[in-house]
Amino acid sequence: MANTIKALLLIISSFYFFIQLSSAATYNVITYGAKPDGKTDSTRPFLKAWTSACTSSTPSTINVPKGRFLLKPITFRGPCKNKITFRLNGTLVAPLDFRALGSSGYWILFIKVTDVSFFGGNIDAKGASYWACRDSGKDCPPGARSLTFNWANNIYLSGLTSINSRQSHITINSCNNVLVKNVKIMAPDQSPNTDGIHVQSSTDVTITGTTIQTGDDCISIGDGTKNLFMAHIKCGPGHGVSIGSLGKEFDEQGVQNVTLMNTVFTKSDNGVRIKTWARPGNGFVKHVVFENIVMNNVKNPIIIDQNYCPDNVGCPGQSAGVKISDVRYKNIGGTSATSEAMTFDCSSTNPCDNVRLEDIKLTYKNKASTSTCNNVGGSSTGILMPQSCL
Repeated sequence: MANTIKALLLIISSFYFFIQLSSAATYNVITYGAKPDGKTDSTRPFLKAWTSACTSSTPSTINVPKGRFLLKPITFRGPCKNKITFRLNGTLVAPLDFRALGSSGYWILFIKVTDVSFFGGNIDAKGASYWACRDSGKDCPPGARSLTFNWANNIYLSGLTSINSRQSHITINSCNNVLVKNVKIMAPDQSPNTDGIHVQSSTDVTITGTTIQTGDDCISIGDGTKNLFMAHIKCGPGHGVSIGSLGKEFDEQGVQNVTLMNTVFTKSDNGVRIKTWARPGNGFVKHVVFENIVMNNVKNPIIIDQNYCPDNVGCPGQSAGVKISDVRYKNIGGTSATSEAMTFDCSSTNPCDNVRLEDIKLTYKNKASTSTCNNVGGSSTGILMPQSCL
């Protein structure tokens, strides 16, 4: 309930925040030399417009009109003097040559900014050539994330469509007070590492009204995440909503106060997942709620995997040190694409505890599904299908 109230207050405060920006000075990127032809490098004109807005003593708007604007790696750096609205009416496109984005790991980066809103439009990272390089086994540079916010505060992202990112589409790292609303993310279901939204080391993040179809996690949640509220998400294809992977390093911050509500998964490889490596560590996951969720032909609707090891290569084969506790699953129903719809594979030396199941109804081929429990304690109430193994 606390997370729900917090999310509503954030949305209301954002509404009044943007009312204040209605009279802001406007800087049109065309004025600074940007060309909407999709071929001319517009990186420098965009940076000039940003400098004007960033140094403005009054709230300002950067306007990107209709058209296609070619951008190479670009960093919008703060701190700035006042609030900035980035209004995208057209499409930002990356160079076709994936090597043109270099090895920084970023395409569009906002860093150390406060009170920035980003409205509408499309970003197309042209990821296919990079994925082909990865698949060929050639020496490829690190893939670039499409849109990243690093060390940013009071961020509002609304109405954006992100297409074919080379790595994660949207990354929220070391941020506070972020609202992501009505965003659409698309990449082929076999595109590697194209997470929809990745959140890590951030506090008070809300993601709502978002549709994600991608080749990796729809939403991935890294260490140091606190007070994350997600609602009205449509996920699939993809790897589900995942806390983790955690525990790859010994010293990690914990993940706490995470809520996912009113969400639909369709033909995804996982539904709600917590995954940790099987090695010692001091991390933790606690105070998690998965509620009012529909699964449509999902392979692993409910899963805790503390022996996570993708492709079974270089697996540590130890016992997970990440402590998982106080995880609630309520009113989750639909169909599983696998006979085992619920899997709790927890640490043998640090078992999961206080895992609660309430009104779970997941079927497999019109029959009851099954569940497996290893090293987990908790309770069950209400309708339970599969039968609880707690």
